[in-house]
Amino acid sequence: MDRQASKAIVRTKNGNMLVRVIQAISMVAGWCSAAMILSAVALTCQMIFVRFALNGSTVWQTEIVVYLIIAATLLGLSFVQHQRGHVNVDLIPLAVRGRTRFMLAFFTLSLSITITAVMLFYGHEYWYFAYIRGWTSDTVSAVPLWIPYLSLPLGFGLLLLQLIADLIALLTNAETPFGLEAQ
Repeated sequence: MDRQASKAIVRTKNGNMLVRVIQAISMVAGWCSAAMILSAVALTCQMIFVRFALNGSTVWQTEIVVYLIIAATLLGLSFVQHQRGHVNVDLIPLAVRGRTRFMLAFFTLSLSITITAVMLFYGHEYWYFAYIRGWTSDTVSAVPLWIPYLSLPLGFGLLLLQLIADLIALLTNAETPFGLEAQ
């Protein structure tokens, strides 16, 4: 088993029940995100077949594919955070040791939580405006925009939960700072 796979297994064996529940939610969000991507690919193939083989019109497919991919991206944020899959430049964490590495991890997670909370607030506000004002897309299908915009508060809410779980795991010493081995 490689190092990355063993890290994923260790991450799921956290003793804190709240952290384990949030990690399970992130895993479900990851599976939903993958299903959305597969649906978008299937819908794109259907659209190509209808357009070029049957010479038919595809009115709604492009719009739905765009909404699916955006929703998959946002809902997948917490899964990627759980798996430590975001782009990571660990030059500074590797250069520092002990308490300094811990404080850097604490600062990074705290800043990430703050930024994500702001994004959640404004994402929720945007979704709510679309919902109460009855916004629809400017296309023939006139999709109620609150449906695709719901992925904003859901995605950032799930990411916020995962970041909080990561902070709890860091503070309880269930995980090492930045997932690096103590030296």
